[in-house]
Amino acid sequence: MKSKFITLIFVLFTTISFSQSTSEVPVQNISTDSNVAYRLFSTRNMYTFIKLDTRNGRMWQVQWNTKGSDYRFETTLSDIPLVNEEKEINGRFFLYPTTNMYNFILLDQIDGRAWQVQWSTKEKNRVFFRIY
Repeated sequence: MKSKFITLIFVLFTTISFSQSTSEVPVQNISTDSNVAYRLFSTRNMYTFIKLDTRNGRMWQVQWNTKGSDYRFETTLSDIPLVNEEKEINGRFFLYPTTNMYNFILLDQIDGRAWQVQWSTKEKNRVFFRIY
């Protein structure tokens, strides 16, 4: 009986030690300097970043690659400023990753407005919507 109990404890401990979390959010290396006009946000795609103008919310998808210039590009995700020029402040807008690797939440840290941003290598799959 004692050996069965010890075996059960061992099996449970082994099972717990190999368990993993399923709620994965990408790790971001983000500067803590809030006085910057532009930031690069990493995605879970090793070649793709999102460049954010932190003053007005404009965004671009930036892709790098070692295969050659045909694989490197910068394309617009949103080119319309979300605030008037008089209200632009460094660090006003910030991107937050979601559990979906293609989607981020853009937040206006002053008035709380939010948008869904979806990047893609295909233009038809890129999305930018206000969240009400």
